[in-house]
Amino acid sequence: MAGVDLGSSGAKKKGKQHKTKKRLNVRIDMTPMVDVAMLLLTFFMLTTVFNKPQTMELNLPPDSKVQVEVAATTLLTVRVAPNMEIYWNMGNEPTALKKITFRELRPLLIEKLRGIPKLITLVQIDRDAKYNDMVDIIDELNLANITRFSIAPLKDADKKLIAKVAG
Repeated sequence: MAGVDLGSSGAKKKGKQHKTKKRLNVRIDMTPMVDVAMLLLTFFMLTTVFNKPQTMELNLPPDSKVQVEVAATTLLTVRVAPNMEIYWNMGNEPTALKKITFRELRPLLIEKLRGIPKLITLVQIDRDAKYNDMVDIIDELNLANITRFSIAPLKDADKKLIAKVAG
């Protein structure tokens, strides 16, 4: 712990009578403080709750050459332009392309899922779009309880179609 060293009794010199002050040497043992610090450090390390990373499970096809046939009546295509403009159509009718805002997307998805329980959604995103836009679209799909969806890049033909509808 701590100890006090009283030192010598203070010898007197010949001649002048000078009284010397007694100096106390204090020695502090730091071992208990280090023990307490280590115990606190261990306690906080063991009781801290770590955040689990937020991940989404994606199922990828085993082979990229596999073609899956999908009925046109159950296919909802959502196209996302670089400036977060969203266009959608049902089936293989690109002439019925309609523009919606991001806020209108979830009600549309819920409505289509109610009408078609086996709805498959194809999300085509432009390569110039932000990554955050893709994550927001996937979040909306999850919030609408759509579990069957695919992600694909926006092709040049789709870009021309969007330009035709927008302009």
